Amino acid sequence: VVEPTKMTDTKFSFVQGVDESKAELEEIVQYLRDPEFTSLGAKLPKGVLLSGAPGTAGVPFFFKSGSEFEEQWVGVGGRRVRDLFSASKKCSPCIIFIDEIDSFGGQRNPRDYKGANGVQQNDGIILIAATNFPECLDKALVRPGRFDQNVVLPNPDVEGRRHIMESHMSKVHKGQDVDLSIIAKGTPGFSGADLANMVNIAALRAAKDGANAVSMTDLEYAMDKIIMGSERKSAVISDETRKLIAFREGGYALVAIHTDGDHPVHKATIVPRGLSPGVVAQFPDKDKTSASRKQMLARLDVCMGRRAAEEVIFGENEVTSAASSDLQEATSLAREMVTKYGMSKVVGLVAGNYDDNWRGMDTETKKEVRELWDRAYNNAKTILTTHSNELHALANALLEKETLTGSQINALLEKKQRRFKQPVLDNPKLGKEVRSGYQGKKWAIFHPANSKIKWDPWRLVYDIPLAHPVHKATIVPREMSLGMTSSGKNDVTSGASSDLQQATSLARATVTKYGMSKQ
Repeated sequence: VVEPTKMTDTKFSFVQGVDESKAELEEIVQYLRDPEFTSLGAKLPKGVLLSGAPGTAGVPFFFKSGSEFEEQWVGVGGRRVRDLFSASKKCSPCIIFIDEIDSFGGQRNPRDYKGANGVQQNDGIILIAATNFPECLDKALVRPGRFDQNVVLPNPDVEGRRHIMESHMSKVHKGQDVDLSIIAKGTPGFSGADLANMVNIAALRAAKDGANAVSMTDLEYAMDKIIMGSERKSAVISDETRKLIAFREGGYALVAIHTDGDHPVHKATIVPRGLSPGVVAQFPDKDKTSASRKQMLARLDVCMGRRAAEEVIFGENEVTSAASSDLQEATSLAREMVTKYGMSKVVGLVAGNYDDNWRGMDTETKKEVRELWDRAYNNAKTILTTHSNELHALANALLEKETLTGSQINALLEKKQRRFKQPVLDNPKLGKEVRSGYQGKKWAIFHPANSKIKWDPWRLVYDIPLAHPVHKATIVPREMSLGMTSSGKNDVTSGASSDLQQATSLARATVTKYGMSKQ
């Protein structure tokens, strides 16, 4: 039996951080309340598709989950769709909300979509569906006539996050020291659900400590728990392992601090959090929707920090598998720079779809990806070798205090020596200089043969005579794009097999996953 959801106290004023998306939905409500808009010949939208990252919200009316239409018996799902639309016509005007529509809307079964065809555009029935994976939906389902509008719910920006936290903090006792602007700046990428969870964690901690209000310390604790994971202070770790972790995390933080273009260090700890033996958290100065080549090169350098620290301090034969996730990130980023972002000097402005298939790349692509790896690793080793005294001081401080904030790390390094941005190499074989000194000066790097190499800017100029004529250009953000330009369209025995399998797996992981290959 399909019945409408009872009225709730939820209002549009409770929704914060997605003003443009909220305005589009408010228009739909206005259409239902005032049918006079049809006097100009306008037709009521039949369907609205809400898409966005997990945790960006949805409000049910005639509520159904997409999984409820999935059954082992043929025809059951289609019948439930028809029953839903039949019941909605009796309650017009109304709104039908289908959550997780991708659970059945990604399959090619047009019979399950016919229910939407039976709704006339001025029947006073609006179909709203929500999905986190709009790209997997069947094109026949999301075509105009079924879903006339696509409302994207992005993660909130810094001002939106502040408004969302103000809404949630109004339901708890807030301490006088709480500055939500600081928390908003430190939570880029958080969804509304993440922020609600953070406030709840902070309130639970305050109650556990017997406090009368939620303080700034409680909110910072909650933020670190979400970003870095829960602390595991009871974990038994040997002194040797603690030393290794301290130098590894210290190396990562130090490379980040001395690399122009990467995010500032927020906190470093050698206390196990989640599944990580140690963590260095970084926060961007501001929300970013794209990354420059300089920032990507800087990110590659930082990803090599942990592995480089292990080799510089303990030797080549003592490197561990702990940096595997960093190496995976660096591998993915380097590959995308060459094959996806058009940042290749050899391949050029070509975007391929290699995914994780290393074998599928041609020789030139592999060579350029390898050069990016080598450059980043040499840069990280150069920074850690040049600032060896800072690395030892930072590691010793982590061994003593276990956790250091970014400001504490910077104060520690300033005591050792004046911060100086070391010049780094763009290509370890040629020795090109691409970074500026600390005071903005260009520093000459010499080839091993003492021949000076000049740096030429990386440029690509293209003329496109066959491009479509430009229809319109805008810098107003539209859906997930910051700006848009649209163009017009033209038409021995087997007894040791298990040992061999284990050895093969370990050897393969050593080379392909842990970055322990010399070739």
